[in-house]
Amino acid sequence: MILSVIIAFFSVIGLLALHEFGHFLVAKKFGIRVDEFGIGYPPRLFGKKIGDTLYSLNLLPFGAFVRIPSLDEGETSIEESLAFEKKPIWQRAWVLLGGVVSFWLVAFLLLSFVFFLGAPQAISDDQAGVLNNPRVEVLSVSNHSPAQEAGIKSGDMIKEMSFSSESVMVEKVGQVQSFTDKYKGQMISLKIQRGKEILNVSLVPRVSPPAGEGVMGVSLVRVSDVSYAWWQSPIKGAEATFNMTYRVVAGWAGLLKNLISGQGMPQGVELVGPVGIGAMVSQAFQVGITYFLQFIAMIAIYLAVFNILPIPSLDGGKLLFLLIEKIKGQPVNTKTEQKITLAFFGVMVLLAIWVTFKDISKLF
Repeated sequence: MILSVIIAFFSVIGLLALHEFGHFLVAKKFGIRVDEFGIGYPPRLFGKKIGDTLYSLNLLPFGAFVRIPSLDEGETSIEESLAFEKKPIWQRAWVLLGGVVSFWLVAFLLLSFVFFLGAPQAISDDQAGVLNNPRVEVLSVSNHSPAQEAGIKSGDMIKEMSFSSESVMVEKVGQVQSFTDKYKGQMISLKIQRGKEILNVSLVPRVSPPAGEGVMGVSLVRVSDVSYAWWQSPIKGAEATFNMTYRVVAGWAGLLKNLISGQGMPQGVELVGPVGIGAMVSQAFQVGITYFLQFIAMIAIYLAVFNILPIPSLDGGKLLFLLIEKIKGQPVNTKTEQKITLAFFGVMVLLAIWVTFKDISKLF
């Protein structure tokens, strides 16, 4: 358990470091001076200067950073030809996009590797032919449902269901649905596989579940492992990256529509912060390496989409200021941009603190 938490923590930190490395590489490519590329946040533990750039390892392991000097902030030691602000708008835009693209690139590489190893693929109950380890997996668990109260989690596999002397070895979603419908309102037993661990749980399927939820309060999928040749894996990885990105964008668009129309958060949807993400990554690692890599890829895609939103303090917000500069023919006033960015940053910090406390309360 401790090992999985450590791996989860450093995996997320690694994603953030690669994001900053994307900014760094593009800045270097366009001849922009970079004073420091740091892993973690100060105070500094170790640093080595190569050329104009200091490469540092810092004490607080909460991400990474790239320090690019600014003429607008009074930096006098930098030549104008090396300054970020003096570069063409399209080059500055690519520096900002470098971090976002790095998230998508990481997702593509991870998913390509997963398809090479053998990725779980959703299949229908009536699919025939040679299937490699067909099983029924829990996709999500509704809040306050019998499944949640029984301790069932996303990624669990339902292996067997029983009531009294009757038992069913589960290989299809329809078997679960038929069995729970048959014994609604009565205590049934389930054998659950979570990673290498086998768990026995009991629950009572609801007679009248809320709209949009099943009697147990879970969404299920039948999966089977499928692997691809080395030359097919990148194609599948690219397809999966595109499809995941589309689903994330569509999901956020639906969420925004709900909030604007006053419907609130959709059923079963809730915000999670760093603690909640870490807990989910740790859980994915316990389920298996392919699930872990897929989950890291999904986080990378979420971060890519989030970072490109036109919100000041994010890369997308900085791109918005560049667009305004392009339209006006002159940059936005530096102090005005800094004030707007700082205000949005403060709101995001407060939101992060609130979500973190919420995540911690769930753990206990």
